[in-house]
Formats: sequence, C-alpha cells, structure tokens
Amino acid sequence: MHEVHSTAGLAKPEAYGEVHRQLAGVFAGERSALANAANMAALLFQSLPDLNWAGFYFLQAGELVLGPFQGKGACVRIGLGRGVCGAAAAARRTIIVPDVHAFPGHIACDAASRSEVVVPLVQHGEVIGVLDLDSPRPGRFDAEDGAGLEAAVALLLNSADLTWFSRP
Repeated sequence: MHEVHSTAGLAKPEAYGEVHRQLAGVFAGERSALANAANMAALLFQSLPDLNWAGFYFLQAGELVLGPFQGKGACVRIGLGRGVCGAAAAARRTIIVPDVHAFPGHIACDAASRSEVVVPLVQHGEVIGVLDLDSPRPGRFDAEDGAGLEAAVALLLNSADLTWFSRP
C-alpha cells in the first residue's frame, strides 16, 4: 500500500513534484487503466488542498461518462462541448475556470464547487476523456495547477492504455 502525503503548505512547484513522485510510485508495475485512474483520483483528492471533487470522465459514444472519482456523487453523462468538461474535451486543451458561475453552460453537480480545472486525456491521438478537479474556493486553480495536472495526466497515460474506457 502506498501512503499519500498532503501537499498543503508547499509551493505549487514542490506540491506537484510530490504528487508526481507519489503517482510514479502508485503506477510502478501496474498496467490496469481502471486501477491507475482510481488511485490517481484518490491521490489527487487526498494530497491537494481545497478540493471537493477529483475524478475522470471517459468519452463513450460521443458523450463523457463518469469514471473513477473522489467526492460527492456526480453527473453521470456530459455531452461533448457541454460544461467545462465537455468544452475541454472538444477543444483538446486544459480549461481553468476561476468562477464556475461565470462560465456559460456550467453544469453544477455540486453546488459547493466554485472553481474548476479540466485536463483532456489524449492517447494515441484521440481524446478519450478528461481529468476534472473542483474546489469550493473561488480562484483555486491557476496555470501552475494546469501544468502540474497535465504532467500528472501524462504519467497516467504512460502507465496504461486507457482507450478501452472509450469504447462505443
């Protein structure tokens, strides 16, 4: 079992360095896409401060379908291009939203969420889903979070073939 260490109090570069070290340890020797995605959601939720949701949606038959996550129950299906998750998947780029109430078409799965960051998962040239983190604190996420989470996603995508989540 791998012990998760909080990154509270660390500067963001050090925090994401610690997250990446922990993820590398969790992924070492494990190729199961489901296990690695589940453990990544748990690790991010436990190690990064001020989160109320961390998890994945995977693209299936043109819509994002809920995958492994930590936090309150969530929306099960999100249309491609809808909300922050659907917009990030459609644009194939990370989207950082300081105030979700100001994002046109935001989908509120948890009324406590105030800010959000969504990183697309692109494997073998195809968008297969997104990593979604929510916070009850407005302005919680910035470009450093985006870069740190993109690097975390790269570790996940190198650990296993996640395309099986995206079957029609």
